[in-house]
Amino acid sequence: MRATDHDHKGHGRGAPLGRVTLAHDERTLRRKLLTLEDGTDVLVDLPQTVKLEDGDVLVLEDGRHVDVAAAPEALLEIRARDTEHLMALCWHLGNRHLPCQIDYAGARLLIGRDHVIAAMLEGLGATLAEIEAPFSPLRGAYHEAGGHGHHHDHGHDHHH
Repeated sequence: MRATDHDHKGHGRGAPLGRVTLAHDERTLRRKLLTLEDGTDVLVDLPQTVKLEDGDVLVLEDGRHVDVAAAPEALLEIRARDTEHLMALCWHLGNRHLPCQIDYAGARLLIGRDHVIAAMLEGLGATLAEIEAPFSPLRGAYHEAGGHGHHHDHGHDHHH
């Protein structure tokens, strides 16, 4: 089986053929053989590299689809004293070009575990906890200028 397209979560495609669970750095794909949770192999053969998020789908040549799930990863949960402190912590992480997930609802930042960065953050007054959770860091400013990364007709009119 071959996946030749993808779609974003929330586009409601019905029951999937299967599911593949991937870490954040495994969800950047163009051409790769993936094994679904049930052992089925699917060749991803996309026209360009895409960054898949939790809940996105890979679309097979025959129209069926495979759900993409974010795998739990070893992360550092970072909490700040207040909003100003949180912004300063974001600046320090961004200055080091680290993949970072901003959880607005939980008022926390998530990054991959790194003892050197953990020591820096503790020195800056952050509260840290080691957790296991799916990781969906923000994309960089230069990742996909001008769009959301795929160019095909969904068959209905909408905007992202």
